[in-house]
Amino acid sequence: MAAAEPASIIMGLDPVWLSSAIFLLTYILLVSERVHRSVAAMFGAGLMILSGIITQDDAFDGVDFNTISLLAGMMILVGITQRTGVFQYVAVWVVKKARGNPQGILLSLATVTAVFSALFDNVTTVLLIVPVTLLIVEKLELSPYPFLFAQIFASNIGGTATLIGDPPNIMIGSAVGLTFADFITELGPVVLVIHASVLAVLYLIWRKQLISSAEARARIMAFDERGSITDPRLLRQSLSVMALVIAGFIFGEHVGLLSGSVALGGAALLMLLYTAGRNGKEQSTRVDGIFSELEWSTIVFFMCLFMMVHGLSASGVLDLLGQHMVALTGSSLEATTFATLWLAAFASSIVDNVPFVATMIPVLESTSPYLGGEEAMGPVWWALSLGACLGGNGTLVGATANIIVAGFAERAGYPISFLRFLLLGLPVMCLCVAIACIYLYLRHFA
Repeated sequence: MAAAEPASIIMGLDPVWLSSAIFLLTYILLVSERVHRSVAAMFGAGLMILSGIITQDDAFDGVDFNTISLLAGMMILVGITQRTGVFQYVAVWVVKKARGNPQGILLSLATVTAVFSALFDNVTTVLLIVPVTLLIVEKLELSPYPFLFAQIFASNIGGTATLIGDPPNIMIGSAVGLTFADFITELGPVVLVIHASVLAVLYLIWRKQLISSAEARARIMAFDERGSITDPRLLRQSLSVMALVIAGFIFGEHVGLLSGSVALGGAALLMLLYTAGRNGKEQSTRVDGIFSELEWSTIVFFMCLFMMVHGLSASGVLDLLGQHMVALTGSSLEATTFATLWLAAFASSIVDNVPFVATMIPVLESTSPYLGGEEAMGPVWWALSLGACLGGNGTLVGATANIIVAGFAERAGYPISFLRFLLLGLPVMCLCVAIACIYLYLRHFA
């Protein structure tokens, strides 16, 4: 979109400086956490419109409704599926398969967390798995720290592997046209290597502390995982619909179906199955229950964030940033790729990766003419995804999943301080990004 006409800007102010000031003010509110992020985003989007940077119609044109649809659809699918108890069932099942061995339990639970984070999302995964972990560790009479750190790292690493695992991937995929299969084939291999490497490091650090008595192991083996399944019929329906949705993500592109449409279609089908055969009142109760659990604040945050970024684009700010980036990297695709990877990792460890990625996508799009065109930009987009997702392991505030796990730990009497997390999280993040760096070089530039 072309820059806004000066006459339309309030008091004739420079649109570049005005839009930058609005975005910076909103970012400060987001980082301070004194204002809820959805409120801060609404405030910023409102200022973009009221100041004349963009019109109301322009603001809605800037919203990526494929991303919004994908988020909403997956929220509904996960919200219904979690009612079956399948997450808790799998957690207890893998613990028993490890024969109550603490070392095996740490590796197994971390792997389950990574897989669920890839197929659903990391926030939902830790919300459901961590309470089970704390119960298991209590029975083993061990410190929960090794298990909690392993699950935090695994949730962020696992979420990197797929289109739906972490919001930055959803945004990148929708903006660039990358599919579920693209993410799996491109990022799946390196995520496996990173996950295994991190588990190896954690095992070397804590292996001597992961020892429990025969009595403690016997208590673990007495758990009955089948008791976790609260609704077998709904479980079968949920798994069937999820399988259809994953298939839709993979094959939908061939028939013109975007991922957002697939997710909403799957959500509608599962809602239909969830409410079928119920009387009117019970149907209303079930529907209201699902929609009340939908993360509306997150959806509003994304919509308003898209509006703000569209304002930066309309005023020409993002084109200027793109030109500066090209100048710094010398129009080198390789330099731009690795600069994007490390910048995204460190930025995402400090601030929310969602607004960072939302800003970077149009900046990088503006650099494509200087880097060989859109078709040559693949390594840059994968670098942005890897950096933004893996950067969440750098600090305690690097990802929402980190904060949720820390909250569970504090309530259980095992607080995780910012410094304690930093001393382990930052080296782990650097290891992950270094592996990603080597992978990108070997795959695209060697």
